Amino acid sequence: MTAIAALPFLPDAVIFDMDGLMIDSERVSVACWAQAAHELALPLADDFWLRFVGLGDRDCERLLLQHIDAGQVPALFARCHDLYEARTQEGLPLRPGILDLLQLLHDHGIARAVATSTRQPRASRKLAAAGLLPFFEVVVTSSDVVHPKPAPDIYLLAAQKLGKDPARCLALEDSPAGIRAAVGAGMTAIQVPDLVHPDDDLRALGHRIVDSLADAHTLLLPHLR
Repeated sequence: MTAIAALPFLPDAVIFDMDGLMIDSERVSVACWAQAAHELALPLADDFWLRFVGLGDRDCERLLLQHIDAGQVPALFARCHDLYEARTQEGLPLRPGILDLLQLLHDHGIARAVATSTRQPRASRKLAAAGLLPFFEVVVTSSDVVHPKPAPDIYLLAAQKLGKDPARCLALEDSPAGIRAAVGAGMTAIQVPDLVHPDDDLRALGHRIVDSLADAHTLLLPHLR
């Protein structure tokens, strides 16, 4: 790992994104959007769907309306939903290092929450199917807030439900939208990029960027010995 600034404190809580950070689902999601668009003969390039990473349904819809007619959107959402549900029932792999990190936090009694743009009940189903749900005291989704990521609401609500000061929380994210949400909530943030890598504007936020969850694990260790 390239030298990364040490964490300034042992966090009172660690708040995790879900898709692309803990569960390797963003590739599946992007593939389902692309397949649905092809089936419906919509003029959208395959790389267009990377813009959806980390966003809630309303922001995705706003992006779509810049390129296709409003009447085409419901059919696209419905077909993508069906494709994605079929794929997720087959099971989705975990991101490397997530179980070791969650077990470390559990063993040291550090509170844990999920803050995801996925809506309920899909979020809880995916966490349960992946065997991750028992690790978390709180699960906050875009169903629980008016303004999803990149607004800070999801992270602020997760901290509130845990009874923790956001300034004493660590947020782990893969997406630009998620990092903007976490930083906007006043949390210390670590980004583990998956499909979308940080540009100069995102890097200007000053958060830590690492190559893997194992690197995030390493940043926590000095505070746990």
